Amino acid sequence: MRRFLREHSLTLVFAGLFLAALVGQLFAGQADYNERQAALGQPELALGPYLFSADYWVDVVENWQSEYLQFFLYVWATVWLIQKGSPESKPLDKVGPESDREQQLGEHVSESSPKWARAGGWRTALYSKSLGLAMLALFLFSWTMQWITGWYANNSDPLAEKMGLVQYFFSSDFWNRSLQNWQSEFLAIASMAILSVYLRQRGSPESKPVGAAHSVSDRSG
Repeated sequence: MRRFLREHSLTLVFAGLFLAALVGQLFAGQADYNERQAALGQPELALGPYLFSADYWVDVVENWQSEYLQFFLYVWATVWLIQKGSPESKPLDKVGPESDREQQLGEHVSESSPKWARAGGWRTALYSKSLGLAMLALFLFSWTMQWITGWYANNSDPLAEKMGLVQYFFSSDFWNRSLQNWQSEFLAIASMAILSVYLRQRGSPESKPVGAAHSVSDRSG
């Protein structure tokens, strides 16, 4: 058990932080919702009903979708786009999907390679893009959930204009919720890419070695 916890500590710690933040948002969101309801003279919600309310879930999934959009774009963009000197970027001479030798495919696979990497054909082609496709699927799922829960929350608001699901997709509320999250994710990626050229964090795989030159784009430099 101790070995398992050590080997998976990064995922486990952030999963724990996620759950703690989700619970914290539940309590804070309920308090905020009830304050707004009281100001309007509307009935308040207990914690249980609020947990299953559109008001709670639209706030949750609108953050999920922006994170998965960030990862999807980052995974795909870093195949072709580079930032000289950043460990978040590939070296300048490795732009593109790289050779079979570099990707350990074809005659370069080994017994320890994943099954679908050794299979060849459509399975290897699909597996070679599976991370980006998974992030895209999670983004589309959570964005769709934001759309539906946002529409339901909007129509549950006694002061809001009632609209259909398609009409809500083109509403200012839906796009304001989406874009205010997207811009923060894009800023974070750009900041990390450029700041990691000049700044260091000793021991982190997201940083170059402390003594590496600014112009080096990989950790071996």
